[in-house]
Amino acid sequence: MQIRFDVPADPAYPGRVAAALSRVRLRRYGYIGAVLVGAGAIGFAVSQGFAWGERTTSLWMTLVVGGLLSMLYAPWVRLRARRRSSGFAVEGGYDITEDNIMMRSGSESGGIAWDGVTQVRETPEFWIVYVGRMPATVIPRWLMSAEDAETLQAFMAERGLLHAR
Repeated sequence: MQIRFDVPADPAYPGRVAAALSRVRLRRYGYIGAVLVGAGAIGFAVSQGFAWGERTTSLWMTLVVGGLLSMLYAPWVRLRARRRSSGFAVEGGYDITEDNIMMRSGSESGGIAWDGVTQVRETPEFWIVYVGRMPATVIPRWLMSAEDAETLQAFMAERGLLHAR
């Protein structure tokens, strides 16, 4: 397998990559926020039926507000990442073989050996490549030819790396 494709110097591309990687890393804040909002709302509703309800209202409202802020943290970070990374647009490319994924961006290059990849997750735009528990890089699916994308998907599935969303 030998897959090569170029990445154009699109100002939106680094932001899309940053958003995809941060979405994975920040997902837990949404879950934590939902739990806090739920606990705060239930606590507030239950406490209103008791005499001590007036004294604990601020506690329950604090949980609700904290939960909402936690849920809004991930979208805020993604928005900042998109804005800050738009200035990093340079031409690059990928060279993917059976042994590794080589990436180049401007004058920098790096690679990841397939032996070190623990899983690959699919999103509508990217394959997110994990090394250990952390997302290490992305492979942009829309920049590849359809045949190359099918070949790479079959290769990753054969190795047991590909996980559905």
